[in-house]
Amino acid sequence: MGKVTGAIVFSLWSGVASAETVTIAALGDSLTQGFGLPIEQGFVPQLEGWMEGRGHDVDIINAGVSGDTTQGGLSRVGWTLTPEVDALIVTLGGNDLLRGIGPEVSRANLEGIVQAATDAGVEVLVVGMQAPGNYGPDYKQAFDAMYPEIAEAYGTLYLDSFFAGLGGPGTDPAAVRAFMQADGIHPNADGVARIVEGLGPSVEALIARVD
Repeated sequence: MGKVTGAIVFSLWSGVASAETVTIAALGDSLTQGFGLPIEQGFVPQLEGWMEGRGHDVDIINAGVSGDTTQGGLSRVGWTLTPEVDALIVTLGGNDLLRGIGPEVSRANLEGIVQAATDAGVEVLVVGMQAPGNYGPDYKQAFDAMYPEIAEAYGTLYLDSFFAGLGGPGTDPAAVRAFMQADGIHPNADGVARIVEGLGPSVEALIARVD
């Protein structure tokens, strides 16, 4: 094979190889951002390492902003969905709960995020959460239901809880204390590792949807 021909073939092969990398944006709040942890121990680096350990060629973008609400996520989803992004993980709503934002407002914001991804041809994994009972049964029912209902309406993947790897909804906080930071809200490095194990299979399913 001549040098010119070989160079062309190598160039084409390199283009195909690079095209196989799946780029995923993780749009979320402090849980996604990795609050209180060294960068390498945060959710995104650990998830990327877990996926690569299972043979996936992925690039996961940390689009987590501490303190962000669903409104914040909606306001920045446009520039998060850059042309190279193939898939989106949406993990938002915890700060809406802390602020007592109405479920109808959070739902509209989440729908806006998923619609933007749909319009961009990006596959989505919606990660839900559950409201505490102190907001009342009507609030809890509306908040809890919006995640699976949006996922069904838009045909996205759905996981009921970011903390599925730690037992998910209804788990006794005392049972997972060893996996949490002192604030009892954010996971420590070992907790993140378990969260990644619980969420990883859903991300593998997300990758399988990417053409």
